[in-house]
Parts: sequence; C-alpha cells; structure tokens
Amino acid sequence: MRCCGCGADYPDISGPTHAYMLSSPGCWEAYGRVLAREYENTAYSQLHRLTVDAYAVQHPGVDGPQARNSVGIHLSRLCLMFDRGWRIERANDAMLAISAKKQHYPWLTPPGDRGTVTVRHVLAAENPSGHMTAVENWAKSAWQAWSAHHATVQAWVKELR
Repeated sequence: MRCCGCGADYPDISGPTHAYMLSSPGCWEAYGRVLAREYENTAYSQLHRLTVDAYAVQHPGVDGPQARNSVGIHLSRLCLMFDRGWRIERANDAMLAISAKKQHYPWLTPPGDRGTVTVRHVLAAENPSGHMTAVENWAKSAWQAWSAHHATVQAWVKELR
C-alpha cells in the first residue's frame, strides 16, 4: 500500500496512525520499529532527532495548527543542520528556543515528491553505522524535497546564532 505521506510502498495492514502526521498504517508501523531500535540501543540513537524531523516533514498532514507548527519546527532544524552546517547538538539546543517561542507557523504547501529516501531505507539498515548513514540520507532527502520553501525557513531561523 502506498503511503499518503512519503509515497513509499508498505504492507497493507490495519492499525493506528498519527493524529496529524498522516501516513499509511504500514508506514507508521515501520517508523515505530525504527524508533524502538533507537530507544533500545544507544548506538542507533545519535541522530534520533533527524529521524523525527525527516518523518514529520515527509508526513505533513493537512493544514491545521498542529501540522503547521510541526512542519515549521522540523524544517527549521533541518535548515540549521544542512544549510548552516550546525552539529546536531547545537541544532537540538536551538530547537528548545524555537519551541519555547510558541510561534504560529504558516501552512507551507507540501511538495508533491517528499524525497526518495524514506523510513523503510532506515529500517533496512543492518547495523548502527548503516542506520546512521540512512538517517542522514533520509533527512537530507526530506529537506531537499522542500526546496521551494527554503528561503522561508531560512528567514525563520536567521536570528539564531
């Protein structure tokens, strides 16, 4: 079954999905397995925030306050990492400041193609090194997919140092 968020194919299963990050049940289940791997073994968790960012922006949902803010916050961290070259720790600290502002982000029309790398690529990784590489590639692919909105996101984070 094709996921309505990332566009990848997953098993056609019934089950839960996220309230506003819309996906197929199979995709949501795959994401849950990746998160479990990251929570259970710290060797897999170094880039956990990028895992969350990539999934969130590939599954933006529909226009609503939670979806707008989710996409805004997650695109902001991806911008700090990939446009500004910030290390993950610094970008994570900045996200605390961004989240504390309780900013109300505008709706950004999601791209039709949300990136060629998806959660299933991360799930297929067979060791921590492969997992980290897949997460970084996934996050870069997801960020690049939103290139039409890069200038907007860059303006949101311009005052962060």
